[in-house]
Amino acid sequence: MTNALFVTPVLAGILFLQLPALHSQGAPPSDNKNVQASIDKDVSLLRQDVQSQKKQLIASNLQLTDTEATKFWPVYDQYTAELTKIGDQKYALIKEYADGYGNLTDGQALSLINRSLALDEQIVQLRSKYVPIVNKVLPGAKTATFFQMDRRVSALIDLQLAAAIPFVQDQN
Repeated sequence: MTNALFVTPVLAGILFLQLPALHSQGAPPSDNKNVQASIDKDVSLLRQDVQSQKKQLIASNLQLTDTEATKFWPVYDQYTAELTKIGDQKYALIKEYADGYGNLTDGQALSLINRSLALDEQIVQLRSKYVPIVNKVLPGAKTATFFQMDRRVSALIDLQLAAAIPFVQDQN
């Protein structure tokens, strides 16, 4: 699991090294599209790897009975699909930040942070929605353990992304 988590800053690095350079060099739009498609593909593969390893981590630590596992994994997959949609929005926000980095106005910076906070709220709402759903298929202690693991993995990824993304005030 940790290998994928340590690779996560590559996402931010790719974005901040590739996107602003394209705009400052005046690369032809077709080149921008090709590079962006390549970045999107790399990020997609990275996210799939992290999701796979997260599922393996949960499977090896949650200690589910066969009956619990049969009921839990479809719920987990549904939860992950909804979480991925929020992750897509977070990725788009990071891309927007990378794209504008160096030229962000105060208003744009404020808009980015407000939308980032709104995404954080969506994640909290999603977890709150799924606590009773997971608790229908798992006992309380295992439900709590699942959400503890989910939050830890998310916190590690968020911390690594945050460490790799430069401060707005450093853009000038």
